[in-house]
Amino acid sequence: MKIERWNPEKDGPLSEKALRQKLETLGYRATRYVYPPGTYFSTHAHEVDKVDAVLSGQFRISMGGGSVVLGPGDAVHVPRGVEHSAKVVSDETVVSLDGVKGSF
Repeated sequence: MKIERWNPEKDGPLSEKALRQKLETLGYRATRYVYPPGTYFSTHAHEVDKVDAVLSGQFRISMGGGSVVLGPGDAVHVPRGVEHSAKVVSDETVVSLDGVKGSF
């Protein structure tokens, strides 16, 4: 799993608008989600290529035998058909942008 981290020197200050613009430039349609502490998504897969990008809080994603914790400005690519699970792992609500490619 490759994590892409927000680079303030290259990307400017992290904001929802800036992160959304970056995802859209890469060809993703971004949707904002808010997940309270304890939210868990059991193992599942999507029929589209996806990027999970975090604006605030901490979100653990597990796939392909590995696991990473995403924090503000972090993003990970989830290829179509790949099984993964996710959980909010902090006491802070997670605000994320999910970017999807494929048929809308």
